[in-house]
Parts: sequence; structure tokens; C-alpha cells
Amino acid sequence: MDLRQRVTDVLPTVRADLEDLVRIPSVSALDEHADDVRRSAEATAELFRAEGLEVDIVAVEGGAPAVIATRPAPEGAPTVLLYAHHDVQPVAAEDWASDPFEPTERGERLYGRGAADDKAGIAAHLAALRALGDDCAVGVTVLVEGEEEIGSPTLGAFLEAYAERLRADVIVIADSTNWDIGVPALTTSLRGLVRATVEVRTLTHGVHSGMWGGLVPDALMAMNRLLASLHADDGSVAVEGLVSGPASELDYPEERLRAESGATAGVHWIGSGTAVSRLWTQPSLTVTGLDAPRVQGASNTLAATSRAMISMRIAPGDTSTSAFAALSRHLEQHAPWGAEVTVTFNDGGEAIALDASGSTYDVARRAFTEAWDGTEPVDIGVGGSIPFIAEFLEAFPQASVLVTGVEDPDTRAHGADEGLHLAEFARVCLAETLLLHHLAPHATSPTS
Repeated sequence: MDLRQRVTDVLPTVRADLEDLVRIPSVSALDEHADDVRRSAEATAELFRAEGLEVDIVAVEGGAPAVIATRPAPEGAPTVLLYAHHDVQPVAAEDWASDPFEPTERGERLYGRGAADDKAGIAAHLAALRALGDDCAVGVTVLVEGEEEIGSPTLGAFLEAYAERLRADVIVIADSTNWDIGVPALTTSLRGLVRATVEVRTLTHGVHSGMWGGLVPDALMAMNRLLASLHADDGSVAVEGLVSGPASELDYPEERLRAESGATAGVHWIGSGTAVSRLWTQPSLTVTGLDAPRVQGASNTLAATSRAMISMRIAPGDTSTSAFAALSRHLEQHAPWGAEVTVTFNDGGEAIALDASGSTYDVARRAFTEAWDGTEPVDIGVGGSIPFIAEFLEAFPQASVLVTGVEDPDTRAHGADEGLHLAEFARVCLAETLLLHHLAPHATSPTS
């Protein structure tokens, strides 16, 4: 079998199918797109049905529609679960250079919401199955969920309800990134997440700033002092009780850091330690929202209350429960001038560290090295969170979990002008095809 040629042959139809999926605005966070999320699931189901898989669209109570497609394993062969999600983030269309739901090729990229995150994951699975055809010698289960972009709130119940249909020896989660263009990666650690709301109250009601300013602290003043206490002078997180750990030896060059992060020329980095440790294995803390009177129309009033949304990334080895407790203690202990502080847990997800050893990882590294013409994959961490991976590990503890990537450092997932690097996508499709081939018992070497 010349698998490289087979993948090349199917890529035009796979790309066309990907573009059709991108045209469906399956924004799970917005109720007005509920029908689009359903339509996206139906379109995804039809793609895998056309490849001869047994397909159902299913959901648990309160959940978005998900696609389960199966092809039974031949006798003695493993079953591989291929995961992706068909829902996407909202868009601010005015920030895009082209229509976010009309896939557009510019340069080396295909632009569109979901073109990478994560409809390209669906397309990569489709490409591997289409290229292998009847020569696929492993069992395959495809799971494409529809609520990942809102935190997969019903996934735990879903995995429990459909455990027998989803049970697998190997799980491939195509929702991460590669290290760089031309350098593949396997994601072996991800930070977890805690989101909390803190409310500060200093008054029972707003009062005149001229009458009482200088004696009574206002809530915004107290909130500013409280939020400032969360970081040390060098910008590192000052909350006691959080876990930090070592990271890999990968070098992240300064020019790449500044270009890929979007940091302005004069901005200094915060924290201490290597760049990758600060991004992957140390906690971080960001104020992502703040309730305060608007500047336009502001009156001369001492604010009685203020609220802030805090997004905290937690390192592998920590738990969302422990991290939230540490954050709450810090905020309550650092309340300035006797202000009332209330901390509310909103949601969270667990950090993970995968054991990247064993035969499955050996096969994956071989497949990636072949697909990238001799460039071996590197093991990376991810500073963001994919909370559902922990749920897969809990539901299927005996399975080997591979977290692979269709993205690259300039994909701009979740942002304006999200784009898929087409040459890297072709390598991803080849790598997954080779992975399925090599996982089969007594697999022969494909012609490259």
C-alpha cells in the first residue's frame, strides 16, 4: 500500500468536506445557533456514514448532539477511538479579514471559524478512514461531540451512558497543536482550569464621593488592591498552596514568543523560570472580566460593590478543588480595609500529565516521523485546558491516550482569522493514516 499517495488522492474531497462543515455556524455557546449545532452533527454523521461506518446521533439529557460512528475490530485487532468536536467559538465578524463562515484560502492557510479548531480534527479522521478504506485493519469508533467549546458539561454522563460503545484500546484526541510548522508534537501535559467570581462590598449603597471620599473606601478601590495582591512584583502568582512543576528542555526562542503571543515590543515577560515552564507547568492567573461603572456617564459616587471574573490555570499535579480553596483563602485573607469578600466557584477542569511511554507511543512517534519526512515529534505541554481528557482517563483507565494536533502556533483558535495551515494538515492526515495502519496486528510497512 502506498499510503502517502492514498492520502494525497483523498485530500481534495476531504478539504471540500471540511469547507462544507466550516460553513455551518455551529456556535454551541449561543442558543440562537442550536439548530446549526444540530445541522453540524447531521452533516458530520453523513460523512462517516458514507465511509461505511454505523452512525448514530446521540445525546444525554441537557447535552448537545454528538456523533458516534463505529466499524468493528477484526479478530485480535485493537479498537481505536478517534475524538474531535464539531462545535465552534462565537465570532466578532468585524475583526475578520473575510467571512468567518465562508472558508477562504490566503497564502498557505484556509481561514474560517472551525477550520482548525476542531473541524479539521473531524477531517483528519475522515481522511485516514477514506485513505485506508477496506484495508483498515483495526476497529474504529469516531466520537464527535458538540459542546466542547462550552466545557463539555455533559461529557461525563455521556461517557457513562455510552461506555460500551466507546470502549477502546487507544484513544486519539485530535484537538491540540504541533510545536511549529514542520515540527510535530504529542501533547503530554495540560494545565487545568478554575474560574471564579469574586465580589467586594464596602457599602450598603452608593454614596456621594465628595461627602464621604477620603474616609470610606469604595468597592473599586478595594477590588484594585485585592486583585493586585494576586501577583508578586515580578508577575508570578502569589497565591500560596498552588502546585508548580518542571517542564521539558524545549527552547522557546524570544522572536517566536513575541510573534506568536502578540506581545508588544516593550512588554517584559512575567514570572520566573523557563518560558515553557511558565506556560505549561506553573499556575497562571488572569482577570478576564470586571464589573464597574462605565467611564461615559460615570457619576461622583463611591461604588458599593464590584465583581471580577478570575481565570486560573493550574499545573499538573494540582486539582481544581485544592486550587479553588487556595484562591479563596488568599482573597479572603487579603481583603483590604475590612471589605466583605465573597468568592464563588463557576467551573473548572483538571490538569493532566500523560505517561508518554509504551508501545502505543512508540507507534505514534514512528507514524509522525514518517509523515514529517524524518522529523521526530517532540513531547509538549499545553498551557490551556482540555478538561474532558481527564474524563476520558477516568472512564477508560486501561486505554492509551494520544493527544495530537491539527493546529500550529499561528492558528489563532478562538480568535479572529482562525486558520488551518494546509501543508501541516496534509501531514496530520498522513500521520493518522500511518498510525491506524501501524496499530494493526502484523502490520506491513507502507510504501512511502
